[in-house]
Formats: sequence, structure tokens, C-alpha cells
Amino acid sequence: MAESRRVVNLCGVAGIALLALTSGALADGYEGSIKDAPKDEGRKFTYSFSITGTSDYVFRGISQTDNDPTLQGSLNVGYGIFYAGVWGSGLDFDSFGNDAQIELDWTAGIKPTWGPLTFDFGIIYYTYPGEGYGINANLGDLPYLEYKAGVSGSPFANATLGATVYYSDDSFASTGEVWTVEGTAAYTFHTIGPFTPTISGVLGHVESEDAAYLTFNGFDSYTYWNAGLALTVDKLTFDFRYWDTDGAENATSTSPGFTCVNDYCGERFVFSATVALP
Repeated sequence: MAESRRVVNLCGVAGIALLALTSGALADGYEGSIKDAPKDEGRKFTYSFSITGTSDYVFRGISQTDNDPTLQGSLNVGYGIFYAGVWGSGLDFDSFGNDAQIELDWTAGIKPTWGPLTFDFGIIYYTYPGEGYGINANLGDLPYLEYKAGVSGSPFANATLGATVYYSDDSFASTGEVWTVEGTAAYTFHTIGPFTPTISGVLGHVESEDAAYLTFNGFDSYTYWNAGLALTVDKLTFDFRYWDTDGAENATSTSPGFTCVNDYCGERFVFSATVALP
């Protein structure tokens, strides 16, 4: 019963975001009518790739690189509403006895549009080539599959709002069922000199009732957020971002092998530089 209530609450948050986006659509005159939507430009093949250097790889508020810098990259292709891609990053999981040094995330899905709204229904398969346990050999395998359903839109010029729900029936390191709901907001300003500034933020919440997930991270549910400024010059983007979670307040694990509370989940500033093509 408790789990059902959590799922309903998560869906409710996503629903509120959807209503907000729809309200923006009504104000723009779409009024939910397909015939009023922009004309379909037809199917076409697209591709993009990027390389990023970052001071810390933070995933949902938790450092994945022991607070150290790393390199990341992505390759994405699309055709019509279909897309697929792979994203990779360096790792440092030594703190819990795993040899994984690389993460590769494989994605696929569809992005249909309805009026001014863009939906995203897809899957993400998180993999960790070279993983191998040392002192914590009893923990489960790291790779896991996650499903996502999201919606985004622009309620007014230069602004974007979005909401996404993620679900895994057996999450990271075989830690069981995990739900994540995440909201995003961004606003792009007019160009100032050579820079195009964008301010953005993320607010997310993770829920799990599995004891393994609680032991692994020090808590079974937590909220995370970030806010930052991105400065874009042609193909180059500099991102300055503040991250934090309420993980420290919710933590229960006291094992010295799980240092997430003190080192990985607290507030931090992250700087990233990305080159994206084409």
C-alpha cells in the first residue's frame, strides 16, 4: 500500500508539470488541436556527438568519480521520431571495492510531438565494462535497465519546462525496484558579446523500499537538485553548476565502506566544458 501511494505521488508530480506545459500550449493558441500544430517536416536522419571534460561526474546528486574530474562523450542518431545513442564517462568505484572505470549508457526510444509538447518514451541500459568486485564480491552485478516517460515544452519564448519519470525493476547492483521523478527548467537569454547564456535547474526525487538499495547508498529515498549557468560560444559550452541533496539528513548507514554521506552526496560546484557537433 505504501509503495502504491509513492507511485501515485510520483505520477502526480509529473501530471502537474504536464498541466503546466499544456496551459502554456493553450495560451499559445494550440488549444489541443492537431491541425493547429506546426507542419511535419517529414522524416530525416540526424546525428550528433560531443566530448566533455568535467570536474566531477554527478548522477542524481551523487558523485560517480570519487569527486575527481573525468572525460565524457556521446554519439546520438535519429530518424523521424526514433532515436538511439550511447553516452560514456570515466568512473571511480574503488570506495566500495569495484574495479569499474568506465560507464556506457545505451539509449533508444521515440519522441512524438503533440502541438507544442514533445514526449519522450524510451529505455536506458547502464553498463560498466571491466567491472569486478574485490572486498564486496557479494554485491550484485552493476548493469541495469531503466524505463523513462517524459514530456517537455516551451510555455513562453526562450523557456523550456520538462518532467520525466524513470523506473527500474532491478536497479544498480541488483538493488531492486527504484522510481525516480525529475523536473527541469531552463531559460535562454539573448546573446551577450560572444556568449549565449542559459540558466537551468533540475529537481528530482528517488524512491526505493529495497534493503539492498538502502545499504548501498546509506538511504532508501532522497531528493536532489542543481542550478547553473551555461555559456555557449558556437560549438563550445561552459557550464557552472551547483549540486546538492538531502541525503546527509536521511542517511542511516555507518559502514566506513560507504562514504556517500560525507563525500559523495553533499553540496558541490561542478564545472564542465563541452564541444558538440554538428
